[in-house]
Amino acid sequence: MTPDPVPRDAEQDVISDFLDALWMERGLADNTLAAYGNDLRGFARWLSTRGGAGLLGADRGDVMGYLAACVSRGSSRRSSARLLSSLRRFYHYQLRQGMVEVDPTARVESPKADRPLPDALTEAEVERLLDAPDTDSLIGQRDRCMLEVLYATGLRVSELVGLRMDQINRQQGVVRVTGKGGKERLVPLGESALDALTDYLQTVRPRLSQRAADAAVFITRRGGGMTRQAFWYRIREHAREAGIVKPLSPHTLRHSFATHLLNHGADLRVVQLLLGHTDLSTTQVYTHVARARLQALHAEHHPRG
Repeated sequence: MTPDPVPRDAEQDVISDFLDALWMERGLADNTLAAYGNDLRGFARWLSTRGGAGLLGADRGDVMGYLAACVSRGSSRRSSARLLSSLRRFYHYQLRQGMVEVDPTARVESPKADRPLPDALTEAEVERLLDAPDTDSLIGQRDRCMLEVLYATGLRVSELVGLRMDQINRQQGVVRVTGKGGKERLVPLGESALDALTDYLQTVRPRLSQRAADAAVFITRRGGGMTRQAFWYRIREHAREAGIVKPLSPHTLRHSFATHLLNHGADLRVVQLLLGHTDLSTTQVYTHVARARLQALHAEHHPRG
């Protein structure tokens, strides 16, 4: 049985009674109560434009329709999830009070939180970063090679520092990487990275340490393998020298690799294979980055952008 419509001028009383109960039961802060009130009044206004039965007469379709309308107006998934939480608490209360017989939010799934977009450097910033190491020194030549390989392959930093000599095939120009879950993938190096790697292995690595471990590709002065933490420190130092002020993470060049590939027309599934992602949805986040970059370029350079 559907309850009788609540007169529009009485809906504020329904909302106020609910907020008073929340304050009594939970002792919520004024700002939190105000947010609940705004959410409920917004829903009530939207219902009134549809000529429905009001807050106490809303059904699941109304809730779904309002959430969809909010998303179409630019509401984020986080905001939509918070809105649905407000509606749930309101209808749980009304159900306990006997004001409704069915909770219209009961079978409505909460939107998943927005996945944060990965940070990526511009192509110009990548060039500055690659040029930052002092190639007059052995350490600088090693760092330049590591950066070249990292950007050319999209490897995780842990995969890069863990590379062994038997994982590199310079004749075919590929590296064999063991990623998460023990899954192997072949990743092409590209001409610039292959040249840098060949020069490093032939002229730099033997001079860097006479006691170089046979397995590790990238080594320290003491001949041991590079650690993830040590190389991450080196990346930050080179970024500072290159004048890059945006926040960096150990995955920044990996994110840049994926974004720049998509910007230049690479297929999403190819990028998925190169990154070693099991699920395509993990790779799809980069399409948003690439699309935003293309829109910015269009706006900047098109005469009617």
